[in-house]
Parts: sequence; structure tokens; C-alpha cells
Amino acid sequence: MSLVVMKFGGTSVEDAAAITRTAGIVAGRVDAGKRPVVVVSAMSKVTDQLLAAAGAASRGDRTGALAISSRLRSRHRDTAAALLKDTAALAELQNWIEKEFDALDEVLRGLAAILELTPRISDLIVSYGERLSSAMIARAFAERGVNGAHVDAREVIVTDSQYQKAIPQDGPIEARCAEKIQPLVDAGKVPVMGGFIGSNETGITTTLGRGGSDFTGALVGGAMNAEAIEIWTDVNGIMTTDPRICPDALRVKVISFEEAAELAYFGAKVLHPATILPAVRKNIPVLVLNSRNPQNEGTRIIAIAPHCRSPFKCIAVKKKLTIIDVVASRMLMTHGYLKSIFDIFDKHQCPVDMVSTSEVSVSLTVDATDKLPAIADDLSRIADVKYEGQKALICMVGEDIRGQNGIAAQVFAAMRHVNVRMISQGASEINMSFMIEESDVEEAVRSLHTCFFQNPDPAVFDVEARQATVAQ
Repeated sequence: MSLVVMKFGGTSVEDAAAITRTAGIVAGRVDAGKRPVVVVSAMSKVTDQLLAAAGAASRGDRTGALAISSRLRSRHRDTAAALLKDTAALAELQNWIEKEFDALDEVLRGLAAILELTPRISDLIVSYGERLSSAMIARAFAERGVNGAHVDAREVIVTDSQYQKAIPQDGPIEARCAEKIQPLVDAGKVPVMGGFIGSNETGITTTLGRGGSDFTGALVGGAMNAEAIEIWTDVNGIMTTDPRICPDALRVKVISFEEAAELAYFGAKVLHPATILPAVRKNIPVLVLNSRNPQNEGTRIIAIAPHCRSPFKCIAVKKKLTIIDVVASRMLMTHGYLKSIFDIFDKHQCPVDMVSTSEVSVSLTVDATDKLPAIADDLSRIADVKYEGQKALICMVGEDIRGQNGIAAQVFAAMRHVNVRMISQGASEINMSFMIEESDVEEAVRSLHTCFFQNPDPAVFDVEARQATVAQ
């Protein structure tokens, strides 16, 4: 039997009904002869509420922090009661939930006393979401005919000590998967573990950053040489753009690793940017599927996608960006100018999305607004600096964009009524990007989608779904 890693997002485990659907999907894989390893997120919105509790405690609002924890405690207890009918199993699970929340409350009380929310404490607090959901779901599986076995992800996902965005350590993860997970699979059990969380070499809890549960699934899939990595969410796969902006957006049936990575990085929220990396290294297909519509075939992400007649496959949007303009006339004809600029961004560990340069000026875009004052202060020592917020990046991903004559003219003709601040074309064969005002995003995306997705290639896009919608 072949091993498949199945990652379920927060909306796929948000309540007892969703967890029951998830159990049915996993049971279907078992019945089909697959050997699943399941990775789950925290229940929907739980991570946000844990962060709110941490924030309240760090401001000295102990009562508010404990009130949030109390509501979460009740939600998990009620969900457990709705999932488990076996009295003894329910009592055992609820006692465990009580102990976990008692421990969380102690952390919040301590934080309210010291009034300093360090990255290490933040990781510990938010880790409770996945720790609780994974243990509860493993027990729910067992009652629904799936031989679930809970695995603490912190014993498997080994990272460095860069709290809140820890870097996984591939070698130790492979060894831990072989030690902790493979024996359970060999025994016919379905391991269930939380995503997003890990621990460093000394066992201190870390996290992989928001949305990191996808990354966990890919790390486990890569470490165990899985047949496939399945990302289960609440949409039918990767879409040509956000359906909330364009209701006629199409499902993309198949896409390449490279194209999916570009989309994920530049704002497509259906996939965490780092998810693709472990899959690429082992050439493992990634499937994006809908837990609310499991019959849909979703999107298949593979090394080399079939040729697409349409010029673009997707339009992604990344909002809340800032343009930084750096101008230094005295640096004319001086080598090392760009290096001195990027050394400053490296010092502040701030990634840059787009760069546009002339002889003496450089424009860059970033999304780390909390670091802007310090970055601007350092840049001001070598140049004049100004920055503007509330910008958005539109990224158009497709096949061999650089080699298509006149494609830029078509793009900018479609959105000629929108002011473009920065353009990047030619840096990548599969990506054309430009920066606009946030307030213009919806108008620009609708215009571009209307222009480029009127006659989509049925080999790549789910044209049948659009035709069925029109017929209705």
C-alpha cells in the first residue's frame, strides 16, 4: 500500500461536523488501499484567539486573557462531547483538555505578571491550538472506524530556535519520522499530528509561521517519500483568481511546481509558500482538495505541467505592501551601492518582493511594516529615503511569459485606467508583476480576468464548471 500525507486546514476541522467529514475522507483513503498520515491545523480561528489572549496578558489584562482561554476551553470540551459517544473515552479526553487549558492559563498568568511577550512565549501559547485539535481528532477517528494514533508534532518536526518562523532541520525530521511515525503506519494505524508546530533540539516549542501546517504536511511527505501530499481546504483547488473578486474564476486542474510556488509567494492563500520545497526535492505531487466537496478532483501540482494555450494560468494579489524609494545622487557611477542597500535589509531580516533600479535611485517593496522605521533610519545614512504604504502587488503567472510577443501591451491595455507604480517583467519566465494602489485591486483584477480568461484551455482549466454555472 502507498503512503499519502493528508493535511486538513482549520475550516476542515472547525467543529464536530467538519471533523466527521474529515474522518470520512480519511476512511475513504484507507478503503482505497492507501496508508494515510494526517496533519491538522487548529480549529478555525483558534490561533487568532490564542494570539489575542497572549496580547491581552502582555498588556496586564489577566482577566481578559483568561476569559478568552475559558471560551476556548468550552469550545473544545463541547466539540469533544459532540464527537465521542463512548463515556469512558470522552471522560479521558475531557480530563486531558482540562489539564492542557490549566497549563495554558498558568502561562497567561505568568505573562500578565512579567508584561513581556517574547517570541518564545508566543510560540508556546499558539501551539496549544494544534496540540488540542490533533489529540481530539485522533480520538474521534478511532470512534469512526479509523485507527487513529496521536503523535505530538514537537517530537517529529525539529527546527532551529528562530521562534515564530523556525527553520525545519531536514535530517533530524527524516530520522524522527522513521522512529515515531513509520512504526505506526506499519502497524496499520493512522498517525494524526498537528501542523505548524515543532521544537528545537532542546525540546523547546517553536512554530513555522502562520499557515505553516501546509509546510508540516510537505515536510512529513518529503521525509517519508510519500506517493502524494494532499492539502485539504475549503475551496475546490487553485483558482485563476480570488472568486470573491471574480465569481467566474476557474479551477486550475494542473499546474507546475514552479508556477504554484510563484502564486503562493505572491499572495495565493490556498497554499503556504514553503509547501512546494519538500515536494520539489522528492518530486512528490501535491494535490489541493476541498474537504466540503471531496468528489472534486482539485488541483494537481507536478514537476512539469502540460502545455497551456492560454497566456496566463492565475492572477495572485499581495496586499499591505510598502514602496521604499532610495535616492542618492552622490552614488552615481559608484560600485557597491546596491550591496550597501541590501545589506541593510539583510541586517533587519526583511525580504523584498520587487526591485526597480536606475543609476541613482532604487525602489523596493516590502510587507514587514514593523521594521520600516529602523530600515529607513539605516538607509538615510547613505541616501534620501521615503516610503508609501497601502500598495498591492498583482502577479500574473503563466507559461513562457517572457517569450510571448506583445503580452505586456495586452496586460496594460486591459487595465489602462489603473495607475501602475512599478513593473517587473523578464526577471522570470513565468511571472509578470506590477505594483498598484490597494484601492485599485478589484477593478484591475476583474479587467485582467475578463481579458485573459474568456477562452480558457479546457485541458488546464475546469471549463465545464463555468458552463454548468452559466446554464443554471
